[in-house]
Amino acid sequence: MLKLLRCAWLCLTLAFFAAWPAIGPAHAKDGEVEVDLELVLAVDVSYSMDPEEQRLQREGYVQALLSPQFLKAVASGPYGKIAVAYMQWASDTDQDVLLPWTVIDGAESARAVADRLSEAPYRRARRTSISGAIDEAMRMFQNNGFHGLRRVIDVSGDGTNNAGRPVTLARDDAVRAGVIINGLPLLLRPSSWGFSDIANLDEYYEDCVIGGPGAFSIPIRNRDQFLEATRNKLVQEVAWRSPVRIEVPVGDFIRVQARAPRVDCMVGESLWRDRWGN
Repeated sequence: MLKLLRCAWLCLTLAFFAAWPAIGPAHAKDGEVEVDLELVLAVDVSYSMDPEEQRLQREGYVQALLSPQFLKAVASGPYGKIAVAYMQWASDTDQDVLLPWTVIDGAESARAVADRLSEAPYRRARRTSISGAIDEAMRMFQNNGFHGLRRVIDVSGDGTNNAGRPVTLARDDAVRAGVIINGLPLLLRPSSWGFSDIANLDEYYEDCVIGGPGAFSIPIRNRDQFLEATRNKLVQEVAWRSPVRIEVPVGDFIRVQARAPRVDCMVGESLWRDRWGN
């Protein structure tokens, strides 16, 4: 009996240590810096974004980065640090990196990132390609010098995809590569404001843009929501969780991705063709 107990204990011990690499933090390779999260903030600068929307969008991220809630979320991870990059996008050939990959590991580094974003100039450009933004973010993950336990693309914008490849193809490619896409759709204007605006942009983001385990979208319906919504989204993205499927609160403010599309994911392309014929 004693021999059987010793054998059982030895088997359990060996099984535990054999499983440890799978449940513990991943190890970096080739000198990469280990972080809890690699996060691309991908923000819309197309002409549909008026100057006030752009200012509120940028300021929302700046204030969120400085919030105690965000800093607490950063500190909650196994490594206590994340890598973040800020990319602006418009058409499928127009993306520029306003903030290259930078480590945030506390209040000082968060302040440096916020200051850099605050001082950067604004610009606007033609067309709206969410798929182009996702594809560029995926390229940014390659050989960036970091090894994150999670990789997330944070897409914010006020319109549907109308340039580049279908947004669902870009989303699905990213999800297959293990990347999570979250959304911050801006619904500040009546849907009749512009020819390509749709009333249910929140559903479009939920059904056509976001993807991956625990993906979520937080719509902004009025200007007073910018700071709270942006902060809540960043905290939700950064706060440490094991890399498995999680439950996200369901409601008007935060919704998980729908299983079946309620909107035509090519609606932006159709509206563009109806207006311009190409």
